[in-house]
Amino acid sequence: MNTLPSDAPLAPTALIDSDHPDVIAFAREHAQGGHDRERAVALYLAVRDRFRYDPYRIDLSPVGMKASTVIRQGSGWCVPKAALLVAACRATGLHARLGFADVRNHLSTERLRQTMKTDVFIWHGYADIWLEGQWVKATPAFNIELCDKFGLLPLEFDGLSDSIYHPFDKTGQRHMEYVNQRGSFNDMPLAQIVADFQTVYGSWMANQNSLAQADFAEDVQAEK
Repeated sequence: MNTLPSDAPLAPTALIDSDHPDVIAFAREHAQGGHDRERAVALYLAVRDRFRYDPYRIDLSPVGMKASTVIRQGSGWCVPKAALLVAACRATGLHARLGFADVRNHLSTERLRQTMKTDVFIWHGYADIWLEGQWVKATPAFNIELCDKFGLLPLEFDGLSDSIYHPFDKTGQRHMEYVNQRGSFNDMPLAQIVADFQTVYGSWMANQNSLAQADFAEDVQAEK
């Protein structure tokens, strides 16, 4: 399908707040290039590497999940980082939406595995961007410094093909396995995400403060 879908998302929402001044300023600074694909790639790299990935500090409140909050904090986990990329694309005039999948993370930290009681991450978020007549997936979660420390292959994005997690790391060990595709959404389905997190990660949700006191980067380095 090469024709732009009639419902292709471009407008801001409460959580994908592409009309927020910080998001607009970020998009103006980083959406560099002579055409849409170049601008999308530039935004992807800016979101991927300028904001540290941190799954130890998950705030499922509406404020905590806003795209603009990632800019304010300087960090985020996969869903709000994807929301920021989507918001920045919309602020630039690119049609974008959120995509979700459940993944099995073979290289999580021991602290996170013990807290979550599983290696399956539900509602993993990525961006879905309309470029050159097709929807293309872009996953800006892991910043380049984290990839270097953890021995991961950094995810590249060229705007032509999907950028999704590698199944293996640099040494050939299992990395990410997609176990369930949840589809694409014009807005973040926060109520469903919260409900499912409470069901699947009940002990984690009840003890988030203890995890938030730890340092994800230090744990990554210790387990290198």
